[in-house]
Amino acid sequence: MSKPYTFIDLFNLLPKSNCRKCNAITCMAFSLLIFKGEKRLNECPYLDKDIIANLEGKIDTSKTFDQNLSKIVEQFKAEISSMDLQSSAERLGGEFSDNRLTIKVLGKDFSIDAQGNISTDLHMHPWVLYPILSYFINCKGAPVLENWVPFRELKNGKKWNPLFEQRCVKPLKNIADAYTDIFEDMIHIFSGKQVDSHYKADISLVLYPLPRVPVLISYWKPEEGLESDLNFFFDSNAEENLNIESIYALCSGLVMMFEKIAQRHSQS
Repeated sequence: MSKPYTFIDLFNLLPKSNCRKCNAITCMAFSLLIFKGEKRLNECPYLDKDIIANLEGKIDTSKTFDQNLSKIVEQFKAEISSMDLQSSAERLGGEFSDNRLTIKVLGKDFSIDAQGNISTDLHMHPWVLYPILSYFINCKGAPVLENWVPFRELKNGKKWNPLFEQRCVKPLKNIADAYTDIFEDMIHIFSGKQVDSHYKADISLVLYPLPRVPVLISYWKPEEGLESDLNFFFDSNAEENLNIESIYALCSGLVMMFEKIAQRHSQS
């Protein structure tokens, strides 16, 4: 290949076995860490020495992760086109009709056909579309237990938690501090529901971004001498239905949506 290698080029060269011998959670995570300069090519035991030599000096870090996500989304669409959508409906918690499989995403219909064509009223930013399509492919159909755990206590959450805190928790906490009534908008716009206070939080809200991957958001208002606090909680079966990097991307996409709601608040 004469042109520089991109994230997706490298990902395609990896075994996709998620063996973790490189100490990354998945092959996709390893590829991302290469482009962030946090891993070296020779840490993958399955990359041939000749391939590594050919890659040296050809890694293109100019593309953003968003641009790479868009390419992965196209790959996911191609993979879904080979699936039996009708037999997948029960596993995904969806319905099959008129040759389309439909699931509820934040209370709204999201449909896909055998050619990978998508129909939905949702704004499909790559950060949102990526985990949705990953769900179609990887969801095992594990039941929702409503046994809530923080992100760091998910099976593979610990390694991703620092990034999750920076990209998801802190930005949403800042929004909630400035616009506490934004939670009412979340309930209305995203078909969420307020639940009994979780860990004595002032506000506890459950959203269903995917049928078998609910998210509980709890917010504690500031008190005299104490800062506010916010946390995400997940069903203990979450990683059976969505891998950890997709859960991270899903929550990042949600926060982007909430930021847009906050912008409307500031302009009203």
